[in-house]
Amino acid sequence: MKLLKTFFVIFSLIFLSGCIQTTSLLGPGITVATTGNVVQAGFQYGANTVIKEETGKDFLTLIKDKVDETNNKKKFHDKFKQFLETRLEITRQKLITN
Repeated sequence: MKLLKTFFVIFSLIFLSGCIQTTSLLGPGITVATTGNVVQAGFQYGANTVIKEETGKDFLTLIKDKVDETNNKKKFHDKFKQFLETRLEITRQKLITN
């Protein structure tokens, strides 16, 4: 059984690597080969298809974009907080000296 799984993965990587449309079947295919759970693979394929139709991006690209967006927001908030703290410190110094 292990040999069959290994053969399936190698076969999938070699023959489906250039086909953009069939790469969406690669993940569920590997799921079926490794776990034997066809229902889980079907749900995985369905979810990938819905995400692709709704966003125009595949699952990994969508997750990467969301993480980058969150990191950019965090960086902006950190820089804005630092800016406000420096401006408050300058204002305090001016008020103390007056």
